[in-house]
Amino acid sequence: MRVLVTGAAGFIGSQVVDLLVEQGHEVVALDALLPQAHGGELPAWSRGHDVVRGDVRDGPLLDRLLTGVDAVCHQAAMVGHGLDPSDGPDYVTHNDYGTAVLLAALHRAGIGRLVLASSMVVYGEGRYACPEHATVRPAPRRPEDVAAGRYDPTCPHCGRGLDPVLVPEDAPLEPRSTYAASKLAQEHLAAAWARQTGGAVWALRYHNVYGPRMPRDTPYAGVASIFRSALAAGVAPRVLEDGRQRRDFVHVTDVARANLLALTSSAPPGTLVPVNVCSGEPHTVGELAVTLAEAMGGPAPQVVGGARAADVRHVVADPRRAVELLGYTARVGFAEGVAGFATDPLREPAAVAG
Repeated sequence: MRVLVTGAAGFIGSQVVDLLVEQGHEVVALDALLPQAHGGELPAWSRGHDVVRGDVRDGPLLDRLLTGVDAVCHQAAMVGHGLDPSDGPDYVTHNDYGTAVLLAALHRAGIGRLVLASSMVVYGEGRYACPEHATVRPAPRRPEDVAAGRYDPTCPHCGRGLDPVLVPEDAPLEPRSTYAASKLAQEHLAAAWARQTGGAVWALRYHNVYGPRMPRDTPYAGVASIFRSALAAGVAPRVLEDGRQRRDFVHVTDVARANLLALTSSAPPGTLVPVNVCSGEPHTVGELAVTLAEAMGGPAPQVVGGARAADVRHVVADPRRAVELLGYTARVGFAEGVAGFATDPLREPAAVAG
């Protein structure tokens, strides 16, 4: 199979490229090598591949690269929590306009198979159960509650505390950040393309991905990378809230394998099928900090309270659809993966403007 991989030099994309080549597939690798992500240089792990430096927003370039391609694996995106709303235009142009240009090129080329890198951020808050009202959408967390250390959301009907439960793919979608809104827009664009063309899309909703090649020392880095950078500097990781917020940390090699399975499986024509890509082992952010600190022999984490404005309390993934439709289950356990992450090679700091 001949596959175009966008974002092919990135944290996840480079792992997908390696796995596809290892499995005997032919890869057309495309990456813009944005300075804020790569420092403008091709990372060492991608130098064994013929990576085309270019932008998914370049339609004529895509027309040339899509010749003879069977399927597209779209990893290119501006990722992360961001700085503030001033990031909005960059998220929209890279993630949404870029996806629209790619979809138009797929239509021109007559290609009908797409694997889209989506994210668990489209869910906003996860799913919760109230002892009285069953499954509910929680009331928004109030700033005064967060300031007082009351971090868990409450029932919008009775005000009682809620229990987090597994989030399935048909849960309501409520993005809380600009990045999250751009990822949901990508899904909507791809779903419209599928309906219009009869194409088929797997939208892989990645949960908290970590592992080798993760970017570091950037405002857009994930929490695992932020903790590791602090520990490498001999500084205690700062854990927001009370450290008990739950996430599903999934190793990047498992994410790459999910992409391979999606590329080699058939989604129903004319549809977009969302799939959680997770470990099936929820852990707290505090557990991540403690486990990583122990693995690196660094100072114990400090729980500092507070919360980021657009952050959510708990997101615990339901892994069943990935098992049923793709035959995917994670192989790398939390303890093993975090211990390895202590010494994994990470992406060098991004270029600094000026």
